[in-house]
Amino acid sequence: MLLSCRGLGLSFGDDLIFRDVSFDLEEGEKLALVGVNGAGKTSLLRIICGENEYHDGTVELKSGASVAYLRQNAVLDSDLTVHEEMLSVFSDLIAREARIRELEDRMAKGRLDAADAYEREFAAFKRDGGLEFRARTVSTLAGMGFGGELLDVRVNSLSGGQKTVLGLVKVLLRAPDLLILDEPTNHLDSDALRWLEGHLKKLKSAFIVVSHDRYFLDRTTQATLELENGRATLYGCPYSEYRRRKEKDRLDAEKRYRDQQKEIKRIKEYIQQQRQWNRERNIIAAESRQKLLDKMEKFEKPDALPKGISFSFESSVSSGEEVLRVSGLSKRFGDRVLFEDLDFLVRRGDRLFILGPNGCGKSTLLKILCSRIPQTSGIFEYGYNVKAGYYDQENQDLNPASTVFDELWAYSDSMERTRRLLSLFGFCGDDVFKSVSDLSGGEKARLTLAKLMQKKMNLLILDEPTNHLDILSREALENAVKDFDGTVIAVSHDRYFINALATRILALGSGKPELFNGGYSDYLEFVNRREAQDRVREKDDAPMSAAKAEYLLNKQQRSAERTRQKELERTEARIAEAEGEIASIDGLMSGEAASDYKRLSELSEKRAALDGELALLYEKWESLQS
Repeated sequence: MLLSCRGLGLSFGDDLIFRDVSFDLEEGEKLALVGVNGAGKTSLLRIICGENEYHDGTVELKSGASVAYLRQNAVLDSDLTVHEEMLSVFSDLIAREARIRELEDRMAKGRLDAADAYEREFAAFKRDGGLEFRARTVSTLAGMGFGGELLDVRVNSLSGGQKTVLGLVKVLLRAPDLLILDEPTNHLDSDALRWLEGHLKKLKSAFIVVSHDRYFLDRTTQATLELENGRATLYGCPYSEYRRRKEKDRLDAEKRYRDQQKEIKRIKEYIQQQRQWNRERNIIAAESRQKLLDKMEKFEKPDALPKGISFSFESSVSSGEEVLRVSGLSKRFGDRVLFEDLDFLVRRGDRLFILGPNGCGKSTLLKILCSRIPQTSGIFEYGYNVKAGYYDQENQDLNPASTVFDELWAYSDSMERTRRLLSLFGFCGDDVFKSVSDLSGGEKARLTLAKLMQKKMNLLILDEPTNHLDILSREALENAVKDFDGTVIAVSHDRYFINALATRILALGSGKPELFNGGYSDYLEFVNRREAQDRVREKDDAPMSAAKAEYLLNKQQRSAERTRQKELERTEARIAEAEGEIASIDGLMSGEAASDYKRLSELSEKRAALDGELALLYEKWESLQS
């Protein structure tokens, strides 16, 4: 056992944060700590690290165990270069290395008395990782996006996000017995996230991690500790399975409670009836049932779930089939090229997600498409009847001088609707009179979403909409986008969010932009397969044998066939859906809408659009079949 927490309790005045938190962590175990904002996750991490006082319980760490703590958004600052700062983690090994060099010089001068000391020092140096710490430092930095020239850049000249990532690298290099990680995925791009997941899977250290990245939790943790309503519940599984088990456990608990309450009511009515009859045998029967009732183990009513936000996006009239056409689009800042010769077409109903490393121009592309900044060259054209709504991750559409209420009231048609909408997004009581400038990142994100909800649109353009949102809010946003019947163009680092929603992927930042038809899992499979093929090509300098070439070709063909089959199934499903919609419209046009000319016109326009989409779907189906 590495860590044991028993009966931990924390309060601030009359406010209970949590009570009776008990769990154990074994050596090498990976634990996710989850809960809504304000549940006490960071406070619990600080208690375990010895930084926070607590009112009840005990924390016991294995004797001699080392602990490293990564604080949320901890910014590293230093006058050293990136490489020098990371090597400072190994100051003991560097000092021992210098001592070994000194002993080597003494032996070279004939001082044989140094041989024994050299043997001891070198054995300890090798045991503690002295032969690989320099290579490990460089490879870890490269995996987190700090390769090549960045090694020699001074830390204090980097951006805040880069300094935060370096704080994580420094913690990882320490390789302690217990890692405490508070939101380690902040500021990481997709490549760094994949590297970190692989690193943590192989890591021998145990760790406790707080993260809103559900995909990351699924891929790196073995168990989940939930803080909810002041209590802790431990589930021996990763995040997605924990959510399924929690839902089942809650339904079972609610059923047990309801069934028992019915039984208690039935027994009480029986007792009352027997006492009313007031005969000796009735009194004995009543007393017998009362004893049964008194001894019954009562089930508690399940606590109410934490209140999350709930909303939906209201779509306007349907757009044309072609929503957006981009041709030869380029953007440069001085000599720096973000992207060039970008061509793609967005059709009605697409959910296009733009992926790529930090700094490749994803958010810049969205700003260009929303006419916030100009492109260097190329054009983009929106199709017929497109009405767009834009979520800006920097919340620049919020006025810092306004109150929460005034910011939304300017876009609303009634005070009652404004109050109701603010309540849906977690702004209740005096919170609605807060100044926008005083809001947290999460509150600003929710207010921006509330404003976006007021618009009627058929195209959603979303730039990192899950930033600053807790998991419950992310799930509410995910459901709202899933139910939106328009078109979506989005940039996001939340792979769980992408995996649930994406139908197409536009990848920037690795050479020529690539457009991929399919979901995120399909895209990831394609990327992993291509990287594996690249590694095989790099490894095999000798000519490939005919048998091996045939094997790889067959494997590639089987993979391509699976991808084709999936796209064929999606196309057939959409054809069936569109044909059903047309049949439904025909029924309305010849039935209840036959005498409503305005409704007939709307239905006729929608049917024409569906006919056009069907024609394209049939062409696609024939192409996939052949």
